Amino acid sequence: MTGLPPDLDAALVALSGFRPLLVASDYDGVLARLRDDPSSAVPEPGVAEVLARLAATDGVTVALVSGRGVADLQATSGLSGPYRWVGSHGAEFDGPLRGELAARRNALAERLAPLVAGTPGARLEVKPASVAVHVRQVHDRSAAAALLARAEAPGVGVLGDSSLTMKPGKDVLEIAMTDADKGTALRRLRKELGSAAAVYLGDDVTDEDGFRALGPSDVSIKVGEGSSDARYRVADTAGALAALARLADLLR
Repeated sequence: MTGLPPDLDAALVALSGFRPLLVASDYDGVLARLRDDPSSAVPEPGVAEVLARLAATDGVTVALVSGRGVADLQATSGLSGPYRWVGSHGAEFDGPLRGELAARRNALAERLAPLVAGTPGARLEVKPASVAVHVRQVHDRSAAAALLARAEAPGVGVLGDSSLTMKPGKDVLEIAMTDADKGTALRRLRKELGSAAAVYLGDDVTDEDGFRALGPSDVSIKVGEGSSDARYRVADTAGALAALARLADLLR
């Protein structure tokens, strides 16, 4: 017994026959539990080992696809191996933003800083390709919702600039400098690798782009509750680890 839903287990059995195979996953909420302090979101026990097993299989590529910047993801996770690292929801594919885009990011952060400072518990994070307003630690939930709405309002976050992309998530609004998303990143990875099939695990709103990028021979796995376009679902990070471990066993 795998402990996985029977339909998911059957899908993983079928997936294990494809090569080249892309095994891709979000990090926070999938490989690591969500934390109030993002810097403390270390991988769940067993994650490093199962990712290493997957990556050691001929014809298999493991990719970490995160809203975090690549440097932050590598430092926080402590993971190392022959992995593909995609950060900032796909914007960090060939390196961090530079020049005019970076300057616009910094200017946006300056405009949002006073707004965030006025809401106790809120936090502003400047990422390599975006600015994020975090409200997980705001006790007044109406104030948290109001802050996110104001950050997205014309004249503050959006500024009438159609090149900015709103990426709402769990207790966060991320304002990205480009329209890159996890779906475009997965399609790009698959084309580059010539992947015959792929699996993607995610838990948040921004992972839906990744789920929609997959085809009928692929496996999309939603971690946790909420509506989703993913074909399969597990309850939590333990379920995500079980799915990856099952795939590693099948590939062996």
